[in-house]
Amino acid sequence: MAKIDPTARVENMAGLADDVEIGPYCILGPHVVLGAGVRLHAHVNIQGDTTIGAGTEIYPFASLGTPPQSIHYKGERTRLIVGEKCHIREHVTANIGTANGRGETRIGNGVMMMVGAHVGHDCIVGDQVMFANNATLAGHVVVGDYTFLGGLCAVHQFTRIGPQCMISGLTGVREDVIPFGNVLGQAGKLVGLNVIGMKRRGYSRAQIHAARAVYRELFFGEGTFDSRLEKVRAEVEDSAFAAAVVAFVDEDRKRSLCHPSRGVVGEG
Repeated sequence: MAKIDPTARVENMAGLADDVEIGPYCILGPHVVLGAGVRLHAHVNIQGDTTIGAGTEIYPFASLGTPPQSIHYKGERTRLIVGEKCHIREHVTANIGTANGRGETRIGNGVMMMVGAHVGHDCIVGDQVMFANNATLAGHVVVGDYTFLGGLCAVHQFTRIGPQCMISGLTGVREDVIPFGNVLGQAGKLVGLNVIGMKRRGYSRAQIHAARAVYRELFFGEGTFDSRLEKVRAEVEDSAFAAAVVAFVDEDRKRSLCHPSRGVVGEG
């Protein structure tokens, strides 16, 4: 049977697994669904059509499933989906989607969101992503698996960040970031690859050297970017990094891509 503190306010239509724990002064709306083993500490607010995956733990003053911060939202029924085994710390906020966007905001499994992090409407956050304190995503952002978002970084709306990237603290991200990219600066620029992340994911020294060679060819080789991309494309069968980068670039050529600062050859 669910363990609900008597001071909590839970709407009758909310869907609760048998073993959830809801602490003092939590507030849950009628369309909220909590999976098995979900634990809410005190003063958690969950509204909207929001589903929280099994084993997720949410700390005081987090507010999830509230309306989008968009002037186009007119009260449509949209969703927020949070994955399993996430850790959502104090004052985290995440909004539901918009009808003219994806219709839902999605946060993957095993995501860690530290104090004050924010996920805007219609975002898609992959698995095992880590948000440091006050990392912020504007609307419609896509973040790949295993990416680290540094404290106080801010990601512009509609930006795509590939898997296993490293976004440094205080960085502003306005352009799409290739997989494994390491981005730094107020107007974020690539400074190499997230080599530490690659090592943690089990990439060998040879694979990392090969990835660096592809990175240098793509951003510092001769010719136009498109001609360099074609050279990298020829290497996709031999390099998982090249394949991931080419697929990422091909997925959306409308938006600009984050590049290194001119004259700076970062190695990560």
